[in-house]
Parts: sequence; structure tokens; C-alpha cells
Amino acid sequence: MRKILDGIRVLDLTRVLAGPWATQNLADLGAEVIKVERPGHGDDTRKWGPPFLRDRDGSDTTDAAYFLSANRGKKSVTLDIACAEGQALARRLAAVADVVVENFKVGDLERYGLDYARLREGHEGLVYLSITGFGQDGPYRDRPGYDFMIQGLGGLMSVTGERDDLPGGGPQKVGVAVADLFTGMYAASAILAALFHRERTGEGQYIDIALLDAQVAMLANLGAAYLASGRVPGRMGNAHQAIVPYQVFRASDAFLIVAVGNDGQYVRFCDIIGMPGLATDPRYATNPARVANRNELAATIAGRLATRTAAEWLALLEAGQVPCGPINDLAQVFADPQVLHRGMVARIPHPTAGTVRLVANPVQFSATPARSEQPPPRLGEHTEEVLGSLLGLDGAELNGLRARKVI
Repeated sequence: MRKILDGIRVLDLTRVLAGPWATQNLADLGAEVIKVERPGHGDDTRKWGPPFLRDRDGSDTTDAAYFLSANRGKKSVTLDIACAEGQALARRLAAVADVVVENFKVGDLERYGLDYARLREGHEGLVYLSITGFGQDGPYRDRPGYDFMIQGLGGLMSVTGERDDLPGGGPQKVGVAVADLFTGMYAASAILAALFHRERTGEGQYIDIALLDAQVAMLANLGAAYLASGRVPGRMGNAHQAIVPYQVFRASDAFLIVAVGNDGQYVRFCDIIGMPGLATDPRYATNPARVANRNELAATIAGRLATRTAAEWLALLEAGQVPCGPINDLAQVFADPQVLHRGMVARIPHPTAGTVRLVANPVQFSATPARSEQPPPRLGEHTEEVLGSLLGLDGAELNGLRARKVI
């Protein structure tokens, strides 16, 4: 079965997470992604463990789970682009690619002759995307950018975490590197849009995407609320800025989430917990009133929910069509019947491990699957295949490059 991006070739000059996340999405959609890595070292995340992928005999491989998470479906070519021969080979690979993706510091690839201006010479259809912390221009352009600092600088940590006056209060980063992941998703969608533009016009283009820009964009409704009101939102812990009750409560044995989204759901919620008077009390009858009196209402609800187990409340609330849910750890997530039914655990054959289990692509196409059948590559696994088939290098030439440590 054909995939949407069959026939599209991507030269992937990225490492760590934001860039690899973008190119992995393109690989899932069927693109041929050629990942260029430094000989003998590879992507930094190959060593960001434990845990590491294990071989059939139970011993650790050299590839960390972190690397596996963002590199399935790609071909690994080891190539030293710091030397002239490596740069020449990279330019030849770019000449037969539709897309180039890189996340080097601003100006770095220009020194190697691998910048957009050089690579588009005679290749006007090339789509070239650069990912940096702060973009190609502006006062911060030369600063390094990492997810953690971007979450802080971009405002996300100011609205994440418990209030300062409560136990455990203070700013918190999100548990996964969301600034990198946001940027990777924006990058993938931008590349697809540029390919669509090329399909109509024959022209490629340059795309400049920054972690900080993506993080600011993902402030979404909170960013819009500030721009509309001038009021700076604070941290609310597990509560919602504008909806009540929409937060975590503790039952007698565990935590659960109550996510009442409108007044009708609130009336049902009050009936189910045996406190119908809360629905008619003018302090709580409407959402604006509940927001104004959130502390008193939340304390009353907390006292009531503490009288029964989380499973009991969840069963009653689900039956009454009140949005709610448990707080699962990852073992519970990947054993959840809905997660399993949706195929979110991919089992991909691997040459040394037998099978590698990965989190699957969540997009469900009716006609063109977005699931990769190829595992994350071993370092340099496809060097000879790619340089031989695409550039026509023979065995003697490859051996010479290897002896000179170009590959």
C-alpha cells in the first residue's frame, strides 16, 4: 500500500529531538529519510541512557531508548561533514533530495557549503528547513537553545506547577521536552505545506523555525487571554484557569480528574456526588460564579470525593456522562485497552534485538498508512547502500573513504 510521501527523499542533518521528531514524522508518512551522522559517534541521543535497547541475548546495545523514540524508519549514513570530502558527498546527497532539514547553529553550515543558498543552485525545487533555538535573526540568534530553557523563557513554566503559596509551589517544566516536540511538529507540517507549494509552482523554499517561536505559539488560549486583557496568568497547579471544577481531586485511595466543561455537566456532577444543592447555590450555579468562588467549591467537592474510592467515582461519573479519568502511570497507559485497540504500541522487527517496541504514530489514515515498518537504524547501517545506490560509489571508493575516516 502506497504512502502519502512515497518518492520524497529527505536529507536529515539533525540530531537530538526537535529535528529528528520532524523527520520521523515524514518517515512514517513514507518519505525516504537519510540521516547523516558523525562517524564513530552518531546522534548524541544514542548514548542518552539507560535504558538501552537490548539484543536477543539480553545485553545492552549502544542505542538508548531516547534515540529509538525519534528515529524509526530512517537510513543512517555516517559522514564527516567537517572535512572537504564529506561536504562534497553531502552536497551530492542534497542534490538528489527533495528536502533538507538541519538544526546547526546559525551560519554553521554556510562554512561547509551546505547552506540553502549553496544547495539550491541548480536545484530550485529544494525545500530546506532550519531549526534553531531563536531563529535566523534577532538579538538572540547566536544563543544556543535547549528545551528546558525555552520552556522557561517562553512562558510555559510560568503557568505550569502549583501556586507559590501552596505546598510544592513554584514553576515546573513539563515532564517531556514539549518545546522540542512542538517545534518538530510545526516543522513537519511546514515541510508538507512547502512540498504542496512546490507541487503547484515547481519552486522550493527556505523555512526558518525557532524553538522559542513555537513555544510562544503553543501558549494558545493563555497567550490570547493575556493579549486581550493585559492580565498575566499565574500557575494553577492541576486546576483550570477559566473552568471550575476542572482539576485533580483525591478519592479515598487515589487521585482522579474531574473535567466539568459546562453548566449542564455540573448539574449532573452534583447529582451524582449526592450534593444537588451545589448546582442551585447562586455562588456556584454558573461557571463564572464557580471561578469566582473556586476555593470554597473545590474544598467542598474534595471532602465529598474523599469518601469513596476513585474506581467507584469514575464508574458513576462515566455512567452519568461527566468527563473524568484516572491518572495512569506508563505501565497502566500501555496496558490500557483503548491504547492497545488503537495500535499505539508498534512492534517492529530489528536485526539484533528481534523486535523493538515503540510508541506508534497516532494518525489513522483510511487509505495511506502512517506507520513505519523499519526500525531505528544502527549507526552507519545504510552508508554503503545509500552512497552506492544514489551516488554510484563502488567498493574501492567506499573503502578509500572509510580508510580516510570520511565515512
